[in-house]
Parts: sequence; C-alpha cells; structure tokens
Amino acid sequence: MVMVESTMLALGTKAPAFALADVVSGDTITLETFTDSKALLVMFMCVHCPFVKHVEQELAKIGHDYVDKSLGIVAISSNSVATHPQDAPEHMKTQAATQGFTFPYCYDDTQAVAKAYPAACTPDFFLFDADFKLAYRGQLDDSRPGNDKPVTGKDLRAAIDDVLAGQPLGNQQVPSIGCNIKWVPGQAPDYFGN
Repeated sequence: MVMVESTMLALGTKAPAFALADVVSGDTITLETFTDSKALLVMFMCVHCPFVKHVEQELAKIGHDYVDKSLGIVAISSNSVATHPQDAPEHMKTQAATQGFTFPYCYDDTQAVAKAYPAACTPDFFLFDADFKLAYRGQLDDSRPGNDKPVTGKDLRAAIDDVLAGQPLGNQQVPSIGCNIKWVPGQAPDYFGN
C-alpha cells in the first residue's frame, strides 16, 4: 500500500467530461446526467482500499442525506483489475449493494477519467458547483484508519452545504489521503511522481 495525498487541483477548474457505465444499472453516466444539479460530487474510490473501507458507510450516508437536495454524486473506480482483481466491476456492484449506495458507481477501465481529474488516491473527492467549476477538493474529514477519530464527513459536508447555498468556500482545504490509485503497470501519470 502506497499512501498518497490528493493533487489539490486548482479551484475553479472546469470538470473534465466523462462517459462511464454505472456497474449497477448499466446506464452511461456523463456530466450531462447532472445538468439540473446545484452541485456535483465526483468521488474516486474502490472496493479493497482500507481508507475507503474506513469511510464507505459515511459515503453511503451522504448519498442518502443529500438525495433530495440537488446534489449530483458519482463514484468512480479507476484501479487496474490486472493487478487488483478485487476491484473489478462485479465486486464494485456487490459493494454498492452492501453499502446501499444511492449514486452511480462507474468503472474507469482505461484510467483516462482518473488522469483527467487528476485523481491520485482512494478516496479522492472533487466537488463542483452548478457550472461544473471546482469548489472543493480535499478530505472527507480528519479520520483515518487507526487514528481513533470518528468518521463524520464534516469537511466534505460543510463544503457541500456551502456550494448548495451559493456560499463561497475558503481556499484552506486539506488534501484527502488514501491508497494510491492502482495504475496499469508503467502507466502512472506524471503528476503521480512516476
């Protein structure tokens, strides 16, 4: 396991386009899926990562808590199944059912979407406003596996609430920390340091 921080993409960056299939419904999910939302949360995650396992119940809770609040949510797994078969779409589908995810969960088999964002870790969060401009990127909260702090989602929830209310967010945002995305061998992007 290699622990890395999120890249902290520049605030105001436009959300990169994508078209990925939801492993549960089979529907193709794109930015246009969320055109009527006041905010869009793009989460990079996977099945096996201990950092994701630590927070997946809170991610499911966020999905339930904001389902009627004009927040679009999409989760994306970009891990190579050649090296990590436990993150394959069939296991993602089981994770979604077990946790009760209310949002689409897509598999980025080419890893192009992760590179476009640019995602570095699982979990990695990107929150965009109604114009698909980046308003928040950073941690869910300050809980990590083994640090005995409760998982509350306070940082991400506060950002979501502010974006939905049209309030400005501060630039003091703390990077997310997690396992590195499992890139196809020899294909890690430059921003990842390889």
